[in-house]
Amino acid sequence: MQIDKLRGQQLDELFDAILSLKDREECYRFFDDIATMSEIQSLAQRLQVAKMLQDGYTYGVIVKESGASTTTISRVKRCLTYGNDGYKMVLERINQTEEE
Repeated sequence: MQIDKLRGQQLDELFDAILSLKDREECYRFFDDIATMSEIQSLAQRLQVAKMLQDGYTYGVIVKESGASTTTISRVKRCLTYGNDGYKMVLERINQTEEE
């Protein structure tokens, strides 16, 4: 995993902080303080791209609907294909929640 290069106390504390959030409103408050609007938009966009790729959308449609660059789409696709299944895990959980 690439993130292993960053593994340590600081990253553990960040993840623990995220895991301590209880609901969407707490997420909004925390991320508003910890990240720039651009960083938050980039993360949200990547998740949207992953969902669209998983749903079979073409690059052209993804660019048009998400505003993501083809470079971003390629990076996300590489993670979906060769990554650690983080996107897949989260998207499956989101889909299960939507179905309930």
